[in-house]
Amino acid sequence: MTGGIAVVTIVHGRHDHLRGQLRSLARGTRRAQHVVVSMGDPEVGKETDGAGPFELVAVQADPAALPLAAARNLGATVAIERGAEVLVFLDVDCIAGPELVASYDDAVRRSPQTVWSGPVTYLPPGLTEGQLERPWILDDPHPARPAPRSGQVLTDADPALFWSLSFALHRDAWTACGGFCERYVGYGGEDTDFARIAQSRGLGFGWVGSARAYHQYHATNDPPVQHLADILRNGAIFHERWGDWPMEGWLEEFEDLGLVERLGQGWRAVSAP
Repeated sequence: MTGGIAVVTIVHGRHDHLRGQLRSLARGTRRAQHVVVSMGDPEVGKETDGAGPFELVAVQADPAALPLAAARNLGATVAIERGAEVLVFLDVDCIAGPELVASYDDAVRRSPQTVWSGPVTYLPPGLTEGQLERPWILDDPHPARPAPRSGQVLTDADPALFWSLSFALHRDAWTACGGFCERYVGYGGEDTDFARIAQSRGLGFGWVGSARAYHQYHATNDPPVQHLADILRNGAIFHERWGDWPMEGWLEEFEDLGLVERLGQGWRAVSAP
C-alpha cells in the first residue's frame, strides 16, 4: 500500500459519481489504496472507464435501510489489514481535490490524535465533463462548516461540526474509537455518534484547508422527508446512548410540516411524508 494511506468509500448506486471520484483520486498529487464497499449493489465497479484501481468488498444490505456504519467499519478493517496507517473516508458523491489525500496524510501524521475534516463544496447541477474534472474553479465550501483556506489548518474545532462526507484519522485513533456504532442503520445519526465517541476517547478535531472535496449534484429534499423514519429511529438510539437528540433542526422542520410531534423528551411520527 503506497505510503500506508487508504481511501474508504461506501456505495449503493451513484455509479457515475463513483467514476468521477475514481478519476479524481487518480489525478491526485499522492496516491492511496482505495477500498470501495458495496452495500447490496452487485453492479458497483462493473464500469469504471479505466479510472484508478480499487479493491471492492461487499456487505449485504436492504436498499431501504443501508448499513452505513457497518460498511464504513468493513472498509476500515480491510484497509488496515492491507497496511494502512492513515484512513481517509470520502462520500461516494465527492470528487477529491488534487491535494486531498496528501493533505490528510500530512495532517494525520503530524497529529495522529486528531480527527481531521476538509471543506466540501456542493456543486450545482448541469456541469460539463470538463467542469467536473476541474471543480475547484467553483470552490465555495458549505457555509455551515469551517472552511480554512488552502494551506491553512484549524485545530481545536467543535466536535459537533464533524461530518462523514470527508474526514481522516490515524488507524490507532480509529481503533481507540472502535469504529462506527452499527446499531445505526439507514440515514443519520451515526456520524454524530462517532464524533461523541472520539471526543470521549480524548481525540481532538481539526480542519485541513487543502483537503478540499466537491460534492457532485443529486436531487434531494430539504428537509430530507424521505429519511424521516430513519431519522426518528436513529435519533432515538442516539438519545438512548447520549441523552440528547441529534438532527434537531430537521426534526423541528418536520414538526413545522406536521410530520412529527414532540413526545416527552423525544419525537414521534404523526403522518407519512
